[in-house]
Amino acid sequence: MDESPYDSELLLQELLAHHPDLLAGEQMNGDAPRRWLLVTREMAVPDSEQGSGKWSLDHLFIDQDAVPTLVEVKRSSDLRIRREVVGQMLDYAANAVAYWPIEQIRTRFELRCEAEGAEPDEMLEEFLGESDDPESFWKRVKTNLQAGRVRLVFLADVIPSELRRVVEFLNGQMDPAEVLAIEVKQFVGSGMKTIVPRLLGQTETARQKKASSTQPSRQWDATSFLERLRERRGDDPVDVARKCLEWAHERELYIWWGRGAVDGAFIPSLRDEHGKSILFGVWTYGRLELQFQHMNRRPFRDIARRRELADRLQQIPGIDIPDDRLTKRPTFDLAVLQEPDALQTFFNAFDWMLAESRNTTFAQ
Repeated sequence: MDESPYDSELLLQELLAHHPDLLAGEQMNGDAPRRWLLVTREMAVPDSEQGSGKWSLDHLFIDQDAVPTLVEVKRSSDLRIRREVVGQMLDYAANAVAYWPIEQIRTRFELRCEAEGAEPDEMLEEFLGESDDPESFWKRVKTNLQAGRVRLVFLADVIPSELRRVVEFLNGQMDPAEVLAIEVKQFVGSGMKTIVPRLLGQTETARQKKASSTQPSRQWDATSFLERLRERRGDDPVDVARKCLEWAHERELYIWWGRGAVDGAFIPSLRDEHGKSILFGVWTYGRLELQFQHMNRRPFRDIARRRELADRLQQIPGIDIPDDRLTKRPTFDLAVLQEPDALQTFFNAFDWMLAESRNTTFAQ
């Protein structure tokens, strides 16, 4: 088979969108190969807080550790690949870290899924498996962005030596950001076509330095969760969280435990052969997050039924849920539920929700 050039840069971009493995995740980390979730192509990058988008990034991916990965694609015939593309990518990264709201990233992912006829939650859950839940994942993406923990990738059919030297230098100097280049050669012959990616720019020194500075995730459980909550907020929120956990266990709900490096969560959900509906999440920093956005099981797919649940919850002083939050994840402090009457009203509201969900299923 002979090496063959790509017909166009657009073709190379489309190949990457449909085959994310071209990002050579196993070459980046042999012990834990990187897996890729495509957020979108042509991601707008603003140059101010209110900016709509001065530039357009070729591809935005996120790996399984919630690290945003900015990819710029060029052909070797494009002279900009030797110098201009470096400044371009640094512009993207500097402004993305400063001005990309996580809501925009999440919305672009959802729009991309919908355009392809896919369900965003199902696609994300398939990507994450049992290792994470969607809410915790997006929070980690936000945390990584705020910390500048991003990955910049230059992808081309041929990486010029000038670009490779710059990438190696930047990757050695930038921390926690990572800068890499991937050469994707195409070979054609005998009626066959093979595409071979090769990672460049990751020196052993840089790899070890970044590995040592990366904070590992942890698997939370009831004991570690309550200890962390007590450290951060004291005894009163711990009592509320413990009772929420006991309530969920008594109703035989599925409990998902987070894997955040710093903060954890437990998230009860109703799961059986009829579907799934996530109820709420409790976090180690002392807040409770209502999961309206993920109440996907009948009858609470209906906004009117969500409004009924919200009205029951709003009987608790300190909880306000406007209509525009019925498709989102409104939060409030656990202190709101410290009074016994408030906590009982909260449990009554979700007992009603569970009964309605099960009765609707049985009636079908």
